[in-house]
Amino acid sequence: MSVSDEEVWAEVLAGRGHAFGEVFDRHRSRLYRHSRGLASSWSDADDVVAVTFLEAWRKRDDIRFVDGSMLPWLLRTATFTASNLTRASRRHKAALQRLPPGDTQPDHAEQFDDGEAVTALGKLSLLDQQILTLCVLEGISVEDAARVLGVRPGTIKSRLSRARARLRESLSESTTALRPEGATHVL
Repeated sequence: MSVSDEEVWAEVLAGRGHAFGEVFDRHRSRLYRHSRGLASSWSDADDVVAVTFLEAWRKRDDIRFVDGSMLPWLLRTATFTASNLTRASRRHKAALQRLPPGDTQPDHAEQFDDGEAVTALGKLSLLDQQILTLCVLEGISVEDAARVLGVRPGTIKSRLSRARARLRESLSESTTALRPEGATHVL
């Protein structure tokens, strides 16, 4: 039988450094996949993972476990971290736009967008983004997501249903706009 995150975390709190490494090894891949869906680049996703584990260390006495697992707490923290990173990036770009223009070459890395699904997800409220991410992308149960987010399972179910519908509608509108005139479907 494997040892739960909660039991390993007790070792972290007791000062055993290898235990923190064990938690990191258990969850870094899943956390990176989650962060990659929220961050604008691979390097930003790396930063989100790093900051999330830094926050775990910083708040080590206040970690909330769900059925002995630390993963839901890590995923939620990564979501907030990615949101903060995105907000900081927007502020930075806005500050740069206020500067007088100079002779600059375009940054080729900025020619790629996040894709329709990520853009549509970003238009939803933070709670809806968290619910979709936890329940749909990460496969966490409605009950566990409710515990992590501190809301009732019925709230999760209804918001999940509405968020899926909004996401579906948003994606449908964007693909309709891309169809050639007169086409009835996209190949």
